[in-house]
Amino acid sequence: MTETDIVVLREGTEGLSMESYADALRERLPDRTVTLARTPKQERELVADARVVTGITIDEDLLDHADRLELFACTFAGTDHVPMDALAEHGVAVTNAGGIHAPGIAEQAIGNMLVFARRLHEGWRRKERAEWRHFQSGEFTDSTVTIIGLGSIGQAVAQRLQGFEVETIGIRYTPSKGGPTDEVAGFESDAVHDALSRSEYVVVACPLNDLTRGLIGDAEFATMPTDAVLVNAARGGIVDTDALVSALRSNKIRGAALDVTDPEPLPADHPLWGLENCLITPHTGGHTPKHWDRLADIVAGNLGRLDEGEELENQVLAAESN
Repeated sequence: MTETDIVVLREGTEGLSMESYADALRERLPDRTVTLARTPKQERELVADARVVTGITIDEDLLDHADRLELFACTFAGTDHVPMDALAEHGVAVTNAGGIHAPGIAEQAIGNMLVFARRLHEGWRRKERAEWRHFQSGEFTDSTVTIIGLGSIGQAVAQRLQGFEVETIGIRYTPSKGGPTDEVAGFESDAVHDALSRSEYVVVACPLNDLTRGLIGDAEFATMPTDAVLVNAARGGIVDTDALVSALRSNKIRGAALDVTDPEPLPADHPLWGLENCLITPHTGGHTPKHWDRLADIVAGNLGRLDEGEELENQVLAAESN
């Protein structure tokens, strides 16, 4: 059987065709062999001779016969669903799709802030009733925006806020690194509360982990100004849902825009659906027509890095010799 440089697994993501992904890789690697496995049988056969496999996840059983496999390139930013221990045991490196969704997520976060600043959602409600009646709007200018997390998404938000004439505060694990915001603080409780107390808008853009789970709860909503808006562009579990419902119902904060929820999907009878001061989108912030192009750039570049023995872009697990 002909050895294969890259095997694209069959399961698609976000309604995008894996054929398109394979085509994008072929465009970047005209001298390499890129093959799309369309059936489980083809996956078993092709992975056995592949150097790189890319997809949502990989069946552990396939690894026992994948003697040439050096890299699994996950098509998601998160890898909690990937058999990391098994890949480590087989000496296979793992990369993710971190960063490719940042532009879209950042644009949506800023769009949501502008909706609340100009009260566009109230205009939409009046349009549904064919009601030509004026209402008061605010301005985004001179607001303070806290961005929790200065990874690729947080940096993209901060970059796009330039020109809006707002003050920005960034919260990151190592504030000594600085960042693209006017101020940078750490995740210590006092530092977080200080930032929240001065913010009209709070954008959650950090990973969900032991430190950030439930980071925004009753105490944090009590600290936020009553005209503050929470924008969650990260993971639902970072915000205490019950505390959020209470804060929205009692006007402790002005509103929230959620692209992620806890639980997710949000049940049809959940109280968040009925709150006019809560905007909800079904985890679509990262959707982009450039998904495969951006990911193919990373994976194609990493094939060259494997050749040169260089560190891989977006590496989340280093290969180790068996």
